[in-house]
Amino acid sequence: MAASSRAQVLDLYRAMLRESKHFSAYNYRTYAVRRIRDAFRENKNVKDPVEIQTLVNKAKRDLEIIRRQVHIGQLYSTDKLIIENQEKPRT
Repeated sequence: MAASSRAQVLDLYRAMLRESKHFSAYNYRTYAVRRIRDAFRENKNVKDPVEIQTLVNKAKRDLEIIRRQVHIGQLYSTDKLIIENQEKPRT
């Protein structure tokens, strides 16, 4: 993978993770983060530039969907789950 493609993919990966952490619902948030990580891991060994570009374009579309869903989720927010209200352990 060319250095520019690698940088573009990493930027896209980080942007998707960052944006998915804005989901107000715990279940959506954890699912999105897990799904993004799994999808990128699954395709990390792809070498074909055409296929890489296809995957990048799909990820860009998915990023826009995540942004839209985060915004919609913020309009209709719900109460936090019990698991979200737990204090983090002190170390």
